[in-house]
Amino acid sequence: MRASRTCQLPLTFALGEHEHLSELREISRILDARPEVAEIAHTALTKGRRDDRGREALSAEQVVRATALYKMHGWNYRELEFELRYNEAYRSFCRLRWDQSPSKSALNRDIKSIDDACWTAINHLLVEHAIELDIEDGTTTRTDCTVTEAHIHHPTDSSLLYDCVRKLTDLMDKARKKQVVNVSYRNHRKVAKRRDLAIVNAKRQVKRIPLYRDLLKYAVRSLGYARRMLAALRMRKHPLASALAETFAHFIGLTEKVIDQTERRVLHGESVSAEEKIVSIFEEHTDVIRKGGRETHYGHKICLSVGRSNLITDCVVLDGNPADSTLTVSMMERHAEIFGSVPEQVAFDGAFASQNNLAALKSLGVDEVMFHAKSGIAVEEMVSCPSIYKKLRNFRAGVEGVISYLKRVFGADRCRWKGARSFTASVLSSVVAANLLTLARHALS
Repeated sequence: MRASRTCQLPLTFALGEHEHLSELREISRILDARPEVAEIAHTALTKGRRDDRGREALSAEQVVRATALYKMHGWNYRELEFELRYNEAYRSFCRLRWDQSPSKSALNRDIKSIDDACWTAINHLLVEHAIELDIEDGTTTRTDCTVTEAHIHHPTDSSLLYDCVRKLTDLMDKARKKQVVNVSYRNHRKVAKRRDLAIVNAKRQVKRIPLYRDLLKYAVRSLGYARRMLAALRMRKHPLASALAETFAHFIGLTEKVIDQTERRVLHGESVSAEEKIVSIFEEHTDVIRKGGRETHYGHKICLSVGRSNLITDCVVLDGNPADSTLTVSMMERHAEIFGSVPEQVAFDGAFASQNNLAALKSLGVDEVMFHAKSGIAVEEMVSCPSIYKKLRNFRAGVEGVISYLKRVFGADRCRWKGARSFTASVLSSVVAANLLTLARHALS
């Protein structure tokens, strides 16, 4: 029989069975079992909002579910908007009504409104859920550190100087365009960019020094223009003058530090410590992380605790680059706050090892402690028998896979959100999304 030229569309759209769809249904059941998650998110979403005028926003539950999808698939907000508008499975998961199609800007605003404290509280609720289902008991844990990169270009002195010239000129252009002040200045963006490229392409330091001096000259000139404009802004009563003056003052301070840093490093050959260095004027919270003398990372160090179920029971985003050995005891104290008791067995990387840390953990009540690199500590001091040490050593290796999973799948390798608080919230929301999927897969197995 010949096929017809057209086909009749069904009245309803039926979702078939699929592994990913089963995971989404299980995640939905987990979130339904913990209504406190939506309550925590609702508190963050309504904080600071005066009224409910305007178009109806997404509910707290919908925002949490959209965040899980956003992190789980590594989408940007435009892709998330598309999927929530046209993908029936994801619309059903987020419980969107037929007339709801959130825009990318609304999704961006709502997802970033949930702060780091809320994501931490939500993760603790998921850990409680895992305890109730006997998926996790907290008796055995492993801890390790990694780095999440900030969304910045590779920092060099010349690129930072160019960024300063470019940003200050942009601000001066904005002040003049908005007719806030009328202060004359010159645009040095193009010449600063040429000097930056010349420095990058120079093969020897001898050729770079004169170029650096020239680039510094234009940076100092732009700084002078910006200072004069800041003084004029502070005398004006224009509605935009106060906010612009605050922004000018912020970037003028950063430019002064970058100029001083460059003169010390390049012209005088001084060494600037990692704590003093500025590696980005846009993400100035970025830390310089040196891992084992091998690699240099620009972002923040995070410390993770992972249980037997591969659930991330705790995550801390750290300031600076503290030694792993300074985190050993504090992470176990945090574990005791979450589970109500310290673990019976704990496994650490070798960087966490020290005699004092071992003694402190034993005094807290930890029975078996494994440091991967012994650092002069006898196996008999750490554990009751060598076979337990080997088991814990093999168990510790699994944390590397969890870290890789968190970075590859949930975007914890590089944070694209702006600001220090958003950085922490992004990492913790990735942890929550990873734990939701882990719990769902345990339920389905």
